[in-house]
Amino acid sequence: MAKIFATLETLLAFVIVFGVLVFVHELGHFFMAKLMKIRVEVFSWGIGKRLFGIKKGDTDYRVSLIPIGGFVKFSGEEAYEQKKELAPNDFMAKKRWERFLVLVTGSLMNIFLALVLVSIISMVGVTVPEYSEQKPVIGWIDPGSPAESANLKVDDEILSINDRRTRTWSDVEIAVGTKPKRLIALEVKRGEQVLEVQLKTESRTRLALGYAGFYPKNLVQVTYILPGTPAEKAGLRVGDVFLAINGQVVYYHQFLEVIEKNPEKELEFLVDRDGEILTFYITLRLEGKVGKLGIGTGIKSELRRYSLFPAIGRSIKENWKLAFVLVNYVKDLAAGQASARQIAGPIEIARFSRTFFRLGFFALMGFIAFISLQLGIVNLFPIPLLDGGQILVLSLEGLFRKDFSAKVKQIVMQIGFIIFILLFVFVILNDVAKNLPNGWESFLFWK
Repeated sequence: MAKIFATLETLLAFVIVFGVLVFVHELGHFFMAKLMKIRVEVFSWGIGKRLFGIKKGDTDYRVSLIPIGGFVKFSGEEAYEQKKELAPNDFMAKKRWERFLVLVTGSLMNIFLALVLVSIISMVGVTVPEYSEQKPVIGWIDPGSPAESANLKVDDEILSINDRRTRTWSDVEIAVGTKPKRLIALEVKRGEQVLEVQLKTESRTRLALGYAGFYPKNLVQVTYILPGTPAEKAGLRVGDVFLAINGQVVYYHQFLEVIEKNPEKELEFLVDRDGEILTFYITLRLEGKVGKLGIGTGIKSELRRYSLFPAIGRSIKENWKLAFVLVNYVKDLAAGQASARQIAGPIEIARFSRTFFRLGFFALMGFIAFISLQLGIVNLFPIPLLDGGQILVLSLEGLFRKDFSAKVKQIVMQIGFIIFILLFVFVILNDVAKNLPNGWESFLFWK
């Protein structure tokens, strides 16, 4: 029963996410077509068989059987195949710049949706890890990690990775995370010296994220307190930030180690509580063979709320950063410098949709914004069958001042269909491979 419920919840979350994304995309095409006085025959929410709807003017506004996205059908959009007479309000009768605007507005609406949603979330409030906007100065190195093997040191500042400037830890996480099992070149500042360091990343998690083994100087923040534990008895509160233990600064990756190694011992904790510095003397409980404090630990973060215009500014900045990451990832993928395992297809999107659905309304909004931006940008790539492929054809026709023949356009569409099917099969198999014990090698049944 639990599995059935989980499956239904996943399907519901996916329908909501994908339905919103495609509906907004098609609404963009519809809006611009009406503005350009193009006859719209069908505007459908969902695909497949028509369930019900109304016809107003020339347009059938309908709800269709499969509630995933939707579509818009323009009059005369396939006239080059049928070789029929064109009416003034047919799609193919319009000027190239008018058809260009109709095609591009779908993606622009997805990008606009991402901007609006991130702006709303920023006004409601976003939890931001303190380290993400700090200079990338190393505070901890995992023993046996690639960072240790590359002889990196605590307090080294990472200036660039693969010749791309890394101004913040957020830049570093993106640069390393998108390069699993790759040799990367770091420019590191150590004291007054600037060093060139080569580091071979590892691959971690089922999403094949790159791992180097270095971390920021993260302070520990209390996320919850268990009843009856030393932490509760001492008067610690959720939100308290640990500055030091026994006079020594202890960062996130050291904190649990210090606690576990000191059972039944009294330790001095220096704590920041909303700007007030407090000292606690706490004797740790012995559980099994290790010490326990009785708290949930998180990385020091803060809740930020923005007014309207700063929220819009933050949204533009965050979405621009994500767009830049996507474009760089595609470039690296084409050059063999990124892993295709990081591509998420329908199965992975459905899985993440359920996760964010369970986290709440604004978490789901954030996920929809993220996917909407990706969809808007990817759909502009010059791939046949996508809007970007049709935009490329229109641009070439405008460049040569001549429409391509019906035969050429049919060949382009056929090639595009084959490419689309191959890509679709790949992303599905890629999603499946992430959940198999040996990844893609699991498909090689003869081995």
